[in-house]
Amino acid sequence: MALEIEYFGTRSTWRDVADAARTTINKEAGNGEPSSAWKKRILLSEHSPIRQLVFRWKWVGLKSWVSVHLVRHKFGIDHFVSTQRSDRTGVDRNSSRQDNPVSHECIANAQAILSISRKRLCMQASPETREAWKLLLAEIAKEQPEVAACCVPECVYRGFCPEFKCCGYAKTPAFEAACEAYRGGAKMN
Repeated sequence: MALEIEYFGTRSTWRDVADAARTTINKEAGNGEPSSAWKKRILLSEHSPIRQLVFRWKWVGLKSWVSVHLVRHKFGIDHFVSTQRSDRTGVDRNSSRQDNPVSHECIANAQAILSISRKRLCMQASPETREAWKLLLAEIAKEQPEVAACCVPECVYRGFCPEFKCCGYAKTPAFEAACEAYRGGAKMN
């Protein structure tokens, strides 16, 4: 079974984010859609109102061991993974392979999407886990390009590789270009 994703979209609006931001600075709710530049700035600043933006999706055919990688993320995200319990499936759980496909549904806020991206876009993450995460980000990019643009690996976010075993990307011109593109978003006004 090939890995697929069912993307259910954003369950809130940027107006919700902007109104929450206005509340934090003692202003009344506004009107209209915030600009792309404003969206990118609040995402890069990671101010709390971005948690108003909530996404829902489901991976179908995800390898069980990849699901285990993803379910380790617990802040701002809920996971619903199809059971492998013997009493529910009729299959002896102890004989199941780790690469058996599961369905893995999630609901997560924008802060969680950014945070998980830092770990799961890293070249030290397994290729299969990275593939699953990139599949989600491709769907998010269609609807919320500012969110997808802020999803970078940890090294780009920090400007250096914090891993115990560096893959070497942080010493390449491509890394420098990725860092500059990411930082360039902070200059938008």
